Amino acid sequence: MPYLHVRGTRLHYEDAGHGPALLLLHGWGTSGLVWQSCLPDLVRDHRVVTLDWRGCGRSDHPLEGNTIDGLTGDVAAVIEALDLDKPVVVGSSFGAVFATELALARPDLVEHVVAVDGPAYWPADAMLEKVLDLRERMADDRIGTLAEWVPNWFAPGVSPGLVDWTVRQLADSSVYSDDLFTEVTKYDPRPRLPELTVPITYLHGELDTEIPLEVPRSCAAATPGARVHVIAGCGHIPHQENPRAFTAALRTVLA
Repeated sequence: MPYLHVRGTRLHYEDAGHGPALLLLHGWGTSGLVWQSCLPDLVRDHRVVTLDWRGCGRSDHPLEGNTIDGLTGDVAAVIEALDLDKPVVVGSSFGAVFATELALARPDLVEHVVAVDGPAYWPADAMLEKVLDLRERMADDRIGTLAEWVPNWFAPGVSPGLVDWTVRQLADSSVYSDDLFTEVTKYDPRPRLPELTVPITYLHGELDTEIPLEVPRSCAAATPGARVHVIAGCGHIPHQENPRAFTAALRTVLA
């Protein structure tokens, strides 16, 4: 399995296909495997890199670096180490935070950001009490809390197997990544979004009950040239719930 040693840790990645580069960033606690159903279509005409960020999947689970700045720095280092030529960076949930922050800090590295159901300011706003409660409950009963929370990520009717698989991934991720739940309660990118020079598109599940549609719409309103694309019938993780619809939406962006 391919690994990169960057910024004091070892990160697992997969790299396939040829063409314009796509870098796919998963959400909190999962792994690059969440994109697997989208890959057969995308690698036909793109170089597609999936990354397990630190603390997740097959990457190392270090104590250090589990911050927004730390993980954004990891992504920048991966782009440079793999010699990716200004990839389109697609970030799901927390991955959308890292993609956006990367575009703000290093616009020279990014062609386009696609933020997929990103939380943005929501954990610091209407979701604050829930996030603080989750942080505390996970410290006491991590598995039970995840088993109760994760089904809410998906639209009604999703396969129970997908929910169970997601819980297993989260259970295997590093407890040190939970520090992001504390940091995100103070995170709001909106004041800096007018400075964003990299194009950004917000892809969002119509039925996402964790992060409602008002979030990408508010962020897009603050960002010059931003677009919002709603994926019908999907919840917080549209690329797993309906890979065909998600890939079609992403191809519309890439076009």
